Amino acid sequence: MTPRVLLDTGPLVALLARNDAWHERCSEGLKEIAPPLLTCWPVLAEADWLLRDHTVGMQQMLGWIQSGLIRVLPIRDEAVPWLMTFLRKYQRLRPQLADASLVYLAESEGIDTIFTLDRRDFSAYRFANNRALRILPR
Repeated sequence: MTPRVLLDTGPLVALLARNDAWHERCSEGLKEIAPPLLTCWPVLAEADWLLRDHTVGMQQMLGWIQSGLIRVLPIRDEAVPWLMTFLRKYQRLRPQLADASLVYLAESEGIDTIFTLDRRDFSAYRFANNRALRILPR
């Protein structure tokens, strides 16, 4: 089992929407990860918007937080300069606040693995000493 894994929007949506093309792959990938999955509010807001046609999606997502499957890490005001620098540095990739927040958490919390479907962007992003995040599912 992989400890301390950040959760991005894509796998979260795929896990909650059984008709998502990535549902099976993400369900299998989840078996490699020791709970809790770590994320932030920008990821949850993005997932909620994407799941707007899945009426039970948000309820299930909140249930996962309540049960401890997902843990929401805080992004404090002190992170804003870091986030602004990140968004400028990677502007050619047009990162969303959720991406920037996850890379910030990777750096500030010492987490080196992310559960994401966005291999293109997360393969390019660097944190602490030019390190790249390890991406799941494989």
